[in-house]
Amino acid sequence: MKKLLKVATALTLCASVLAGCSSNESVSGSVSLAGSTSMNKLCDALSEKFMEEYPDINVQVEYTGSTAGLESLSAGSVDIGNASRSLSDDEKNSGLVENVVAVDGIALIVDKDNGVKDLTTDQLASIYKGEITNWSEVGGSDQAIVVIGRENGSGTRSAFEELVGVEEECAYAQELDSTGAVLGKVAATPGAIGYVSLDVVDDSVSMVSLNGVEATEENILAGDYLLSRPFVMATMGAIDEQNDAVKTWFEFVQSDEGQEVITSLGLILPDAQ
Repeated sequence: MKKLLKVATALTLCASVLAGCSSNESVSGSVSLAGSTSMNKLCDALSEKFMEEYPDINVQVEYTGSTAGLESLSAGSVDIGNASRSLSDDEKNSGLVENVVAVDGIALIVDKDNGVKDLTTDQLASIYKGEITNWSEVGGSDQAIVVIGRENGSGTRSAFEELVGVEEECAYAQELDSTGAVLGKVAATPGAIGYVSLDVVDDSVSMVSLNGVEATEENILAGDYLLSRPFVMATMGAIDEQNDAVKTWFEFVQSDEGQEVITSLGLILPDAQ
């Protein structure tokens, strides 16, 4: 966890780079983003505010999954690849630059009738590997566990499996293609467990703490909650190598107004760690 936070902090957007881009409402053009479905609320909120301030710059966002978004960036079909995970060494070596704009928690969720309120990391790993199959084995009722997760290529899945130590070992009952789909499926399925971005959790599900620690901003900042990951807006090359519209986008993200949008969604600023 501490390693992740240090990485996110080290890769925060460089203020000196952004200072070189002056706010200018006369800038025109477009900014295209594609990638993580977990970043849906963030990108929609930022886009709305940005286009109010810069009406001559059109922002288009597609939610295709982290790996797909980064592939689109590599192919030159979008300006920014959104990823809810750190970039791999291969991705960085191909020229992609990791620009961390926020840090998010990954919440463990169960259906509302589930009485289990806390799991250890070992219990969670055993559930996802199919070694624990009934809630009675972890203090709950005699009910089969339905393991829900994300599809291959999901940044949330990649981060979750790496942090829990279950890469390539999960026995999913269902693999779904968006954060919203996981939330809805867990809410509607007795005995289900899933993982989603902390900022999308609502009262249709119950959150489960991990090792006695709740998924809160305070616990993530303190380094006490295991499941957190960066929200990345990757570029091909450094920010100062991008066109004026993209530079203006990043300048806005790092501005007071942009930072207010990020924190209003329950996300953590990288420089707050």
